[in-house]
Amino acid sequence: MKQIFTRTSLVKHLYNETTATERVAIEEALQEDFLLREKYEDLRRAYEQLPRVQFSPKPATLQKVLQYSKQTALQQHS
Repeated sequence: MKQIFTRTSLVKHLYNETTATERVAIEEALQEDFLLREKYEDLRRAYEQLPRVQFSPKPATLQKVLQYSKQTALQQHS
């Protein structure tokens, strides 16, 4: 049975957010299906044109997030 991959599946693959099984299936499909490969290449080109952004939160912000995480983790174990 031929598996159908959506644009979402291709984007997940592009961002390396697929499981190993999904990755293998998508890569095989890309080799066999010319139209799917064209769609993927269009997405890849668009992805490469996106600006590379790095976020650097303030140390105080990180501490607040870590403190909140610690508090909620302790509450879950109570």
